[in-house]
Amino acid sequence: MTQPSTIATAAVAAVATGVLAYAVYFDYRRRHNPEFRRQLRRSEKKQARASKEAAEAAQQAQRQYIKRAVDEAKEEGFPLSPDEKEAYFLEQVQNGEILGADPDKTVEAALAFYRALKVYPTPSDLINIYDKTVSKPILDVLAEMIAYDGTLRIGTNYTGAPDVAELMREMGVAGVGLD
Repeated sequence: MTQPSTIATAAVAAVATGVLAYAVYFDYRRRHNPEFRRQLRRSEKKQARASKEAAEAAQQAQRQYIKRAVDEAKEEGFPLSPDEKEAYFLEQVQNGEILGADPDKTVEAALAFYRALKVYPTPSDLINIYDKTVSKPILDVLAEMIAYDGTLRIGTNYTGAPDVAELMREMGVAGVGLD
């Protein structure tokens, strides 16, 4: 009577021999058959093209999702009173930080940071803070949201008027102070 370990060893040896024989056969065909090599190159190019197209389609789908999310956030509206804005801002930043911990929720985290940015009095200052604290994938999505939203004024203060200090720096006028 044969032992189960002997049968298992024989089965594993047979499978290993089969895999090794196929590897040797594949290598022989790859080295000696020009048509086989061409076929391999064609299939590699086809796979590369398909993966590139899939990546482009995924990127396009993400852009559409971002646009829908920004449009929905605008439709929901934003608070108007200072107290409501402050509470909304803190809530959205907290949501963004929680969602940002999960790499699968990059767009949702960026949307929360975007909502906080919409109610912040000086968006450019908040963007500088985001640059230092938020991960790059979330910042990239947030940048797409900002680019899509034409109503978000980065160089303005809380009243909606242009930031005079920023305009003076752009024009090269020396300001008053310790320059």
